[in-house]
Amino acid sequence: MPPFELEALKQHPDEGPVTMVNLVKFREKSLDGDGSGRDAYNRYAAVVRHMLKARGAVVVWVGSVDHLALHEGGDVDWDVVQLVYYPSRDAFIDMVTNAEYLEANKHRTNGTEKHVILACKTVISAPHPTG
Repeated sequence: MPPFELEALKQHPDEGPVTMVNLVKFREKSLDGDGSGRDAYNRYAAVVRHMLKARGAVVVWVGSVDHLALHEGGDVDWDVVQLVYYPSRDAFIDMVTNAEYLEANKHRTNGTEKHVILACKTVISAPHPTG
């Protein structure tokens, strides 16, 4: 089981939607020797995609990190940022504790040097500027 903070998620009083902010740093080479870290992560994502949909989750945005714009401490060495909307924390917990997810997770582990997921409640949201 990955080191998810499941108890904290379960105990959180907000039962509404949550957006998970993923910060991902790929390994140069996958630990299993099958391509790059990005290749391994893409194998993981291919399995997880339908699991997200089945739980009402949506990948809202994915972007590659081009350069650092501000640094006032902390870790800044990331390759990709992803925003994933879940209808609830329970939907996220259901997915990451599912046997199919746990099997696919080996690809994520093989492909990522580090991966942080931040559970965020929406405070302000605006339409996408390009409509």
